[in-house]
Formats: sequence, structure tokens, C-alpha cells
Amino acid sequence: MGLINLRELLQFPVGDNATDTLINGVHFNQTALDYWNYTLYSNNTISNDSKCYLIFDQYQPLMLSNGSWINGTSCYLPYYRIKGRGTAGIVFASLFAASIMFTLINLRKHGRLYLREDKRFRVIGRRWQWYWMCFVAACGMISCITGIDVDRVYLQEIAIVLQSFFFSLMMPGTLAMVWECVRHWGSWQERQICDRDPYLLPQDDRRGRAEFYMPLVFYLFAWMNFFMTIPRSWTNIELQRSPEQQDSLAEPSATDNRFKAGACLAAVAWLAICYSLSHSLYWYKPRSTGLWGRFNAFCHYCPTKIFLVLVVLAIRIAYGIAAAWERDISIMKYDVQPAWPYGLGYGTTILIIIIFEIYGMVDPNEDLVLIEQRRERGRAIDAELGLVKKPSWWSKMNDQWQTPEQQLKNMTTEVGGGAATGRNITASVEMGSMPVRDRSRSRPPEDPFRDQSPEDNKRTAVARADSVDSQGSALTGRSGITGSTLAEPVKIRSMLDI
Repeated sequence: MGLINLRELLQFPVGDNATDTLINGVHFNQTALDYWNYTLYSNNTISNDSKCYLIFDQYQPLMLSNGSWINGTSCYLPYYRIKGRGTAGIVFASLFAASIMFTLINLRKHGRLYLREDKRFRVIGRRWQWYWMCFVAACGMISCITGIDVDRVYLQEIAIVLQSFFFSLMMPGTLAMVWECVRHWGSWQERQICDRDPYLLPQDDRRGRAEFYMPLVFYLFAWMNFFMTIPRSWTNIELQRSPEQQDSLAEPSATDNRFKAGACLAAVAWLAICYSLSHSLYWYKPRSTGLWGRFNAFCHYCPTKIFLVLVVLAIRIAYGIAAAWERDISIMKYDVQPAWPYGLGYGTTILIIIIFEIYGMVDPNEDLVLIEQRRERGRAIDAELGLVKKPSWWSKMNDQWQTPEQQLKNMTTEVGGGAATGRNITASVEMGSMPVRDRSRSRPPEDPFRDQSPEDNKRTAVARADSVDSQGSALTGRSGITGSTLAEPVKIRSMLDI
């Protein structure tokens, strides 16, 4: 059975008596139908605005006098086979689901840190693009899956609302992922310059102030697009059960001023992305004069992936603007030609994601690129200074290829000390036992809390003189040598003996 094009009120067929009606071979009590406010429509449904049942061919429900139904089939269950809209939805839903896997791989690759994070260049800046890609792919997958039910249901209900909702939600997400790609490319150029010379690009100049305000301007228009298209009543979109409903309810809701304003705001956000790209090319790439010179510089320095995604994104925005004025090509129409929304809507979005995935697989991690650039700069500096890096087989013991200065340096290192000698001296001092003299036995006990008198000082001096004389006489007696010219050598063991 084809799609229902008419939905008009019909009179109940005449039955066996005045209170009986015969519908699709089933007898109903017309008094009960009138009491429960049921109406027969020309699209072979019977409904009272809260419940709707199919009543044609094999669908033969029975209604009891209390208003309950037996063997009833809802009007909103899948009835038709999958057509072009559902088939395309399955294909694109599979592509969006597969893209999430590759997006996570690229997120892990480019979001990993190999260098210490800098406050000026946060690692979250290079991850935002992949976060938005996951968000857009999830919205696209949900929207395409619900498109299957739009083809299959007998009368439109929540399926077309869900598909239109997530399709509209993809627009700000697509803008954001392209913006983050362009913004981060400029930040990557700035990071490479600052890695060579940290003081070449200050943050408080005109360039820095512009880069501070540009994200605010872009996200202002992106969020305005979100608030114009998403938080709204979507009920009228599903009211497409007759041409009258489509003309009076569905079409005005799908082409109202909010959708038109949201499409125009998306175009303004695209212009902000283009300005960010021109700003990065102006400050971080060589400048050219003249119109032709600037065009050549743009073609030479603009990344291919950014140029491609900007063109594809422009096509997606142009389709959104056209669909806001012309409902016949809008995804919010249940019998729209699938080539319009899937070719210019989902197709452009998945193409942008595929471009990002391919270049994400090819491009290396930025930290690894910086490490390699630092090595190259080190080699260049060594070449300017005349320094040659020794090969791995080079050894200090084989000095036949060394210059006389290098041989003398090695000899001085071996004889005069070095790290190993220093370690041995430290070990011998720390681990060895130093003799400590007990000075308390050679000195008379003194009260530290009493001031010495002159007499005490005299007694202390006499005692020390007597001790020295006694030691000298003992030595003289043992050696048999007398005289003041011969004395025992003094050994200084520590600073306490002086």
C-alpha cells in the first residue's frame, strides 16, 4: 500500500441497525464510538486524538463498550518496507560509527604528551577538535538510525522529530570542530616560533589580543545558532499525516524565522573561521605584497586539509540556508528526496570527518616534531661552532685518532681527579674512623657558672707549665738526649688541636 496522501473525515458506514456500523468487515457499536469520540479517517485509521488504530486489510480490531480495544494495531508502528531514506541512513550511520573508532585512535596519537605541558600551549587545545568530531559522529549516527523509522512507520510521529533534532544539532558541532582545527593550526605555528625564540611573540600585543577575542566571537555565533535551532517546540514537525497538516502546521514550523536566523548565524561563524585562518597566515607565515602575491602566499602556505574542509563546510551551510527557506529539500519533510539531505547534509559532514581522519593518521605528534626540530637546531649550532659529535665506537682509551689537546685533557682527568676520584675521597672520609682526643683529662675541671679570679688564672697557667715540663723530662729520660733544640713533631689531626 502506498503512502497515504489524504486524511479526511468519513461518515461511519451503515450497519445492521441504527446503532451498528460495519468497518472493514467488523461490526462496531456506533453509540460507543461516538461516546469515546472516535472518528474514521480516509487514510484507513480510526482515532480519538489519543489513540489511533489501523483498520484496513488484515487489521481488524474490536472495541468493547468500555472503550478498550482487542487486536488493535497502532498507527505509528512500522508498516512499510525500508526505502531510499532508510537505506541511506543505514550506510551513513555505519560510516559515522566507524569514524568514532578512528577519531579515538587519532585522539590518543595527537593528545599524548612527550614534553612537559606549557601554560601558554595547553594540551587540551589540540584535543578539542577530536572531542567535537566524536560529538558530531554520535549525533549523525543517531539521526541516520532514526531515519529508518521515518520510512517504515504508517503515520509520522517521534522518529522524524529525532532525526531532524540531531541533524540540526550537528551544525554547531561541525562548525566547532572546523574552528578548533583552524585555531589549533595557528597555535601550532606560534608554538614552533616560540620554541625557537620565547621572546619573539609577546602575548600582550595586537596579535595576542586578537587571538584572545576571536574564540569568543566564534563561539558567540555558534551558540546563537544552537539556541536558535535546538531549544524550541518540535511537535508540529511530526504533524504530516495529510497535505492539510503539512501546509498549515509542518511547513511553517520547518521554515520559521528561527531556523532562518540560525542558518545565517552559521554563515557568520564560517566567516569568523576564515578570518582566523587569514590572521594565522599573516602573523606566522612570510608576508607578500600585492593581490597576486597574497594569493600565491595563500596557495603556498594554507594547509590543504583546512582549505578542503572550509569549502565543504561552505556547501553544508549553503544547504542549511536553502532548506530554511525551501521545505521541499529539507530533512524535516518525511517524503523528501533523500539525495538532498544525505548528499548535502550528512555527506558533507562525513566528508569533513574523513579528511580530518586521513590527515590525523599522516601527521605526526607535535611534541615529537618539536623534539626533532630541537635536535636539528642543536646539530646546526654544533656545526657553526666546529663541534663534531663522536660516533658510538669512539672511546677515550683509543687515543690514536685524538688531537694532542684531547689526549692531554684525558691524561689530566685520569691523574688530577674527576668524578670517580671525588667519590673515592668522599667515601674514605665518610666511612673512615677519625681519632678523637679526650681533652677533658688534660684540663682541670672548671665551673662554667663562676667567673674566674686572677688567682685562678695564675694557678691554671702554673699547672699547664708544670705539665709541659713533666712531659719534656719524661721524653728526655727515655731518649737520653737533652737540649731545647730537639722536640717531638706535632701531629694535627683536626681543627680542635690548633
